[in-house]
Amino acid sequence: MSCDITTGRTEACKESIGGLRNIYIGNFDATLYDGKTVDSNDIITALASPLTVYKFELRGDNNTFEETNENSRDNGTSFWTQTGAIVLKKQDAATQAALKLLSYGRPHILIEDYNGNFRLAGAQNGVEVSVNTATGGAMGDLNGYNISLEGKEKEPAYFVDSTAVGAAQDFDVSTTVINP
Repeated sequence: MSCDITTGRTEACKESIGGLRNIYIGNFDATLYDGKTVDSNDIITALASPLTVYKFELRGDNNTFEETNENSRDNGTSFWTQTGAIVLKKQDAATQAALKLLSYGRPHILIEDYNGNFRLAGAQNGVEVSVNTATGGAMGDLNGYNISLEGKEKEPAYFVDSTAVGAAQDFDVSTTVINP
């Protein structure tokens, strides 16, 4: 594998915005990483078999996704830590049951931002999910769930071609909705 870059980048236009629109959560599939098809820009264009994902709508400014590259010259290692903070408003038994299962597993997380980009976190190893149930002291405080995501991967979260996302596509978006 060559470590030499082959292109640069000009200053980008100010046309993008921050924020997450939705996350889609799928159960871990050990064959997903090896069964993916990527184009020359490392964008996932297809999977070997569909992955059923469940849509969680996000609203508000308190949802984030970040990646940090960590390197060790001494050890010759490089990996990416993927982290996210998601807030789901309103507590209910069905959501609590689903979040409990997520905390036991290591799902794949498909992230959709407000620019129409899709990224796949935990493609190879899955993502650890931690859930904090919160009810504030004041009437205007959060009654819901603070969800922390953390994945460690040898590569950054892949961009996913939007045509691979949706019903009957590689990422089969379930119509099952918690707390519609």
